Amino acid sequence: MKRIELFSILIIVVFFLGCSQPESGTVVAFPEISEVTPITQGPKEHLFASYYGITSWDRNQRFALVLETDLKYQLPTENDPATLGLVDMQSLEFIPLTETRAWNFQQGCMGHWLGHNDSLIIYNDIRNDRFVSVIMNVYTQTERKIIPYPVSAVSPNGKEAVSINFARLRLTRPDYGYGGNGQEARADITWPEEDGLFLVDLETGQAELLVSIAQVRALVPQDPAPEIEYFNHTLFSRDGSKIFWLARATPTRNTTALTVNRDGSNLLRCFPDDRGGSHFDWLNGDELMVTCDKRKEYGHVLFTVGQQDYKRLGNGLLDYDGHGTFSPNEQWMITDTYPSSYLNEQKLYLMDMASEATLSLGRFVEPPDFRGHWRCDLHARWSPKGDMMGFNSTFTGSRQCYVVKFNF
Repeated sequence: MKRIELFSILIIVVFFLGCSQPESGTVVAFPEISEVTPITQGPKEHLFASYYGITSWDRNQRFALVLETDLKYQLPTENDPATLGLVDMQSLEFIPLTETRAWNFQQGCMGHWLGHNDSLIIYNDIRNDRFVSVIMNVYTQTERKIIPYPVSAVSPNGKEAVSINFARLRLTRPDYGYGGNGQEARADITWPEEDGLFLVDLETGQAELLVSIAQVRALVPQDPAPEIEYFNHTLFSRDGSKIFWLARATPTRNTTALTVNRDGSNLLRCFPDDRGGSHFDWLNGDELMVTCDKRKEYGHVLFTVGQQDYKRLGNGLLDYDGHGTFSPNEQWMITDTYPSSYLNEQKLYLMDMASEATLSLGRFVEPPDFRGHWRCDLHARWSPKGDMMGFNSTFTGSRQCYVVKFNF
């Protein structure tokens, strides 16, 4: 494949943040950055098979988990299967594995590699008109197990998952839900007691309702005329001990960021509602980064769960709402921007966590036809070894997957 030249790199003027004033003139050893390289190509459209921040590679980084589709400017329905497959990182061959009808352009089919296993993946699908998740051996292309719950996050050890209601999401955030009647949306119940955040045992297929939607009623802003309260955007902490997610409401989209221990204890409202928490990642087992998405509060904010030690990252250069995600060794953060209002440019940045110095990785113009439910956010993700990242982009006029390699 033809390599695409990396866009302009910023000249770095960096600072270390001290307890009060930053010290100027400190040089940061950024890694050598490769060219931006496509790993998929047309005529079909391709996207990484999961949400941002979720690694798409097996432990050895030989294969990437990717979706292939003919759809381009259309919200996928249950009648629009996509092909789930592997990209061989050596040959860049796309190897089809199976089809799925439970997918979208924002989060793919929530495909995960299971823990440290290099042969097993889990992904969402529709079977017998129900939303499920499927565990598959990618080498034999055989299904090992069908779990009667769709997954929205998988624990680091690959033994547990979080499940939420994707039919309810289809009503509230169509580009994050799935088409069809695969779950009971309970559209006529604002605060259902039997729906919410489920913890799924991937070995037994059994699920436990960890936190109900009704249970968070006293923790979220009271909408004067609420229609549907719903859960979205779940993520295990890096040690698997905690779960983060967002509770939102229609029609106002009031947002509350929540955490709970894996055993259901210590339910916390972990971020101020008036800052409009949007995107997120765990730095470790206790520290979270949440982005603010309201006027005068834009930023990537790092804090310790249960405390109010909020710290805005990036020395003023990352004061916007991006999809930030931390490297496996916790030393770096990658984030992106939404298309600019004038040039439709989406940008990628690499930040050193010690100094908060920031390096531009490129600018990518999103064609105006990619808007709404089929938009293409860059949605960066790290490889397991932390020496490569991948992202989706439409800057060539086609939705494809790209990688950037780092030589530290």
